[in-house]
Formats: sequence, structure tokens, C-alpha cells
Amino acid sequence: MLTDLRAAVIQRLHGANQRVTRNREALVEILSDASRPMTLPEILKERPALAQSSAYRNLLALEQANVVRRVGGVDEFARFELAEDLTEHHHHLICDRCGAVEDVDAPPGLESAVDKAVAEIEVSHGFLVRHHRVDLVGTCATCASIK
Repeated sequence: MLTDLRAAVIQRLHGANQRVTRNREALVEILSDASRPMTLPEILKERPALAQSSAYRNLLALEQANVVRRVGGVDEFARFELAEDLTEHHHHLICDRCGAVEDVDAPPGLESAVDKAVAEIEVSHGFLVRHHRVDLVGTCATCASIK
């Protein structure tokens, strides 16, 4: 695990009165190496030695410490990724057929339009926005090619 990431994870876990354990560090490492949000079965496939119940409990602890965030899809599987401020700002493509979730960087024009809309909403609603996310739901290339 990268030194800066490890330091941030340790700080957040301690701030949430959580311990730093090998299993939690392993989960962070798996998610930091992933190119997209991962389901629990996908995570366990990467580290078969992790017990499912332990992995899930540790993911919840990491989520409560703001190290990991849960990404919703259209199927019954929760997906997990590192908290955005530990990585880079991005959005998601979600396939409504197979449930696949893919990270996508939005073009600068979209980001500036969203930032402008957020500023207007903050003023008109007196609401302080901490972050935003855009999930584009549709059909992935694999599913689109299946007739």
C-alpha cells in the first residue's frame, strides 16, 4: 500500500476509534489496485484467505471511517471503492442489464456545468454541498452486443 494512502487510512481508522488490522489493510490494498468498484465476491476472489463475514464486517468498519464508500448498482450486490478524496474524482457507468459498474472520468465541460449548477442550488436552497456524483445508467457494450 502506498505510504500516503496508508497514513490517511491509519488516521481515519484511529479517528473513528477503529483498529488497523491486516485484513483491513488487505481490503484497502485490493480496492486501491482495482480499476472499478468491486463486489464482495470479487474481493474474496482476489484474497481467498479472507473469510466472507470478516471481510464484510471490515468493509463496514472502513466505510464508517470514510476509507471506503459503497457504490450502488442495479443488482443486489453492493460494490465498494476507496473514498473519493483518497483517489480521484470520477463518476460511474452502470449497466442496467448485467449490473456492471465502471469508473469514468467526466469531460471538463460536464464538471464545470455541474459545479455551476451546484453553486446555484447552494444559494437557492441554502444547502452546503460537500461533493457530487453522477451515475450514468444504461447498457454496457458487452450487453448491447448480445441479441
